[in-house]
Amino acid sequence: MIQIVFENSHFVICDKPSGVLSTPSRMGEDDGRPCLGTTLQNQLGIQIYPVHRLDFEVSGLVMYAKNAEAHRKANAWFEHKQVQKTYRALTTEQDFSHIPSSVKNSRRHFTLSEGQTFEWRSRILRGKRRAYESPEGKDCLTIAKYLGKNSEGYLQWHLQPVTGRSHQLRFDLSRHGFPILGDKLYGSKKSLHNPDKVELRAFLIEFANAPGAKVLGLPSEIRISAN
Repeated sequence: MIQIVFENSHFVICDKPSGVLSTPSRMGEDDGRPCLGTTLQNQLGIQIYPVHRLDFEVSGLVMYAKNAEAHRKANAWFEHKQVQKTYRALTTEQDFSHIPSSVKNSRRHFTLSEGQTFEWRSRILRGKRRAYESPEGKDCLTIAKYLGKNSEGYLQWHLQPVTGRSHQLRFDLSRHGFPILGDKLYGSKKSLHNPDKVELRAFLIEFANAPGAKVLGLPSEIRISAN
């Protein structure tokens, strides 16, 4: 069932479950996995345009435009970093055992304190399956805030991708020794739920600094449960 969080004549924003595509894959109709964009378009009966995407395994807020002009403006907001997205992630304690000895990594250990904020910079290239660090990669910046442990003893993080590279947050946590729970691709050895779920959730989108967003009927922010 599609969970529409916000809708007006220009945009529709949904809470995408994990295990669902944001947009059709390269395989098209040959890919049997459910696709939110396709289902939503059929339900609305109009052409919709994806503004951004979430990985298949990741849940949370996904935005689609209902017309080409709204799509153009929203793309410009994201391109010029005028929209801020915030994610919640759960990880285990710091451990570098998933990183092969042949891979260059500082393996710097952190003494974490609640509320501590990090600025993680790297240059990332996206391969066929995953991202990796390379001098030829694109500049990336992630703001990571450690929130302490939850009741089950897992580490809680709020993450803001200043740049929006593919797999950026998953890669950044992994390279610092904190692969996200359920993210086997980036070294996690533990899952909480089904194999198609990574404990990464986009729970907040802020439009306060997006020029023209208010005219298009968007609130200053859209927030859902981080859990």
